[in-house]
Amino acid sequence: MSGLPVQDRAPSSGGGDPAAVVTVGVGPLGIAEVVAVARDGARVELGEEARAAIAAARTVVERHADSDRAIYGVSTGFGALASTRIDTDSRVDLQHSLVRSHAAGSGAEVEREVVRALMLLRLHTITSGHTGVRLSTALTYAALLNGGITPVVFEHGSLGCSGDLSPLAHCALAVIGEGEVRDGAGERMPTARALAAAGLEPVRLAAKEGLALINGTDGMLGMLALAITDLSGLLTTADVTAAMSVEALLGTDRVFAPELQAVRPHPGQKASAANLARMLRDSSIVASHRGDDCTVVQDAYSLRCAPQVAGAARATVRHATEVAEIELSSAVDNPVVLDDGRIESNGNFHGAPVGYVLDFLAIAAADVASISERRTDRLLDPKRSHGLPPFLGAQPGVDSGMMIAQYTQAAIVSDLKRLAVPASVDSIPSSAMQEDHVSMGWSAGRKLRRAIDGLARVLAIEALVAARALEFRAPLQPAPATKAALDRLRRDIPGIGRDRWLSPEIDAAVTVVTGGELVAAVEAVLDSPLN
Repeated sequence: MSGLPVQDRAPSSGGGDPAAVVTVGVGPLGIAEVVAVARDGARVELGEEARAAIAAARTVVERHADSDRAIYGVSTGFGALASTRIDTDSRVDLQHSLVRSHAAGSGAEVEREVVRALMLLRLHTITSGHTGVRLSTALTYAALLNGGITPVVFEHGSLGCSGDLSPLAHCALAVIGEGEVRDGAGERMPTARALAAAGLEPVRLAAKEGLALINGTDGMLGMLALAITDLSGLLTTADVTAAMSVEALLGTDRVFAPELQAVRPHPGQKASAANLARMLRDSSIVASHRGDDCTVVQDAYSLRCAPQVAGAARATVRHATEVAEIELSSAVDNPVVLDDGRIESNGNFHGAPVGYVLDFLAIAAADVASISERRTDRLLDPKRSHGLPPFLGAQPGVDSGMMIAQYTQAAIVSDLKRLAVPASVDSIPSSAMQEDHVSMGWSAGRKLRRAIDGLARVLAIEALVAARALEFRAPLQPAPATKAALDRLRRDIPGIGRDRWLSPEIDAAVTVVTGGELVAAVEAVLDSPLN
């Protein structure tokens, strides 16, 4: 992972093709295309249809730009200053003043992939033919993306309405040659220097452009697209770690049978149960206690109900995907240029649809992590682990084994529960009560990224602990699929032994999980990919 934090990493597929090209046009973008540009460095180009739409909308704006009609952000001020008329000579300065004043972020620097995602999504809206931004400005956005020039954006500043104003303003600031950016090598520098090195000229904004560059839900939507991608991979990983734990705890695979899922036919539950059943197939460990002499009537909920929890999380991701796909086919701006030539104010910039699902995903992430931690704790407790040594220590008493790894899980899960508290139920009025209800969608996206990071770490620790537990079941052998997961971990992490420094081993397991390698190892021995 080259030292990158989990929340700003290569995709689970192992990396994209920076030579790939995403054409931005009038049609919707796909989540995969957003990830390709944001995370993998795919290039962006504007199609001919997009160029024509941009030109047509710009013609409408220019027809109104010098008129006496009150058009928000064109001939008036912004927010609570919307009733302030702006004379014709000051309307270009108005756009620059807007960008500078709204670039008021503070705090930690936002991850490169998030900034690239929101720039792509703003460019996508520009190409919709509903904003009135000039083609030259759109091409500058594409040039920044293609040149690897990333504006410095700060974590605090967006209320999610009117869209992600401050983060987008920092990007617009870079377009006009001001503020700071990071170049393709990651060096932070003044924007003017980076533009000059890339042979780019700063943009002199025209009527409506400043407002059109900052008035959208692009930051929260970009984080949603990245989160959907990451969670989809982690939920499959959760099935892998659950299978390892069920096997190591001498659990039964009978509860995952398709006929039992059919009587409660949630699609996600069915898919997760099918994964577990396939991974436990041909396990000598499971077969060892399948007879009538087995005294365990029912496994604990954390084993038996794994598909129900994972399935509910999968359904949440599916719902979030539907919302994201609608947003990715939308043009979010205010005012908006309509096909009939009107420029009309609207409320489409409100981030509630995105904010809600960002919060919902944080709840799902917390619960999947919670049930994973419960399985880990059971593996370590000699009263509940069916014969495993206390805390999986090689010499219990002298060795603490994996005891404190579970503490780390518990601490993360506790954090995840706090992160699951919705941001979107909050609202703080702003702009002299003109903007009196806001979505806090950006905040929902920021905490979801931390939640996804935490979930990955919790699953990695479960995999680490379950792998050691499976080794203690020797000479019984795990199923081919779970054995493949164990073997993949053992390429980087030693097996049973005396106590040693665990942090590097946990980090190595996190890398295997977030890189998609644990799932890939399992799928390599199955006849088809996991659901």
